[in-house]
Amino acid sequence: MVLPPILTRLVLVLSMAFAAHPLAAQTRPAPGGGEPPVVAPGVQIAALGEAMRIADVIAVMREEGLQYGSSLEAELFPDRGGPRWQAVVGLIYDADTMRKRFDAAFEAEVGRDPGAIAGMLDFFGSERGQRILQLEIEARRALLDESAEEAAKIKVEDMSARNDPRLDLLQEFAEANDLIELNVAGALNSNLAFYRGMAEGAAFDEALSEEQMLADVWSQEGDVRRETEEWLYPYLALAYGPLSDSDLRDYIAFSRTPEGRRLNGATFAAFDAVFSAISHDLGRAAAKQMQGEDI
Repeated sequence: MVLPPILTRLVLVLSMAFAAHPLAAQTRPAPGGGEPPVVAPGVQIAALGEAMRIADVIAVMREEGLQYGSSLEAELFPDRGGPRWQAVVGLIYDADTMRKRFDAAFEAEVGRDPGAIAGMLDFFGSERGQRILQLEIEARRALLDESAEEAAKIKVEDMSARNDPRLDLLQEFAEANDLIELNVAGALNSNLAFYRGMAEGAAFDEALSEEQMLADVWSQEGDVRRETEEWLYPYLALAYGPLSDSDLRDYIAFSRTPEGRRLNGATFAAFDAVFSAISHDLGRAAAKQMQGEDI
């Protein structure tokens, strides 16, 4: 049995910009040349998470997850899920639980280099940083609508046909943040977690070994990569369309700094932890639903 790949967009985590936060000012030298106040790393990391507007990002991801729950029902047990399945999916995509999992993983990753936090906040603690963040969230929410997603895809096709240099900048941004590879890896990790959940729920007629699950998941790599690219560039074109080339180049430049790379890796790692857990729970719940058991 070859399971449908977990939709790439559920694990698509872009390098996020951050809204201004008072901590950004606290990390700068005090007036008169004095030493800046000492801020505990845990406080800095918590402030960074809030500045990133993670709650807003998770809210959109929850909406994506609820949509995916309906797609999963159509694929695995058509018309046999109903309100009960929708309720279970809603519990699995609980926003508070997602946030707690994100915060734990994010703190562990960023905590390895607390000295980089000031630079992260300094770059994004500006009006431009706030605007970038707002555009990213708005674009992600807009693409929940199929017609908006199709329009964004057509826009990218047109940009490609015209050899629009803006598309080169978007590709440069994706490369600077390693968005294709990190998203593909995250999607495959989530698919494997889904398999494991299905296996624990006894969804298969015969037990599958870890090697069999790994082989089947890896066989999806090409499809997952294609889905990632098909979703990513329309998203980038939509999100950063209002930005000037100068602003986008500055964003790319920051992404290549040690602070930018550290933040990008930490964000991906944290959301990977979130969606691996979600995918495992979805797999178990889907297995029980397929067998007609109470979830």
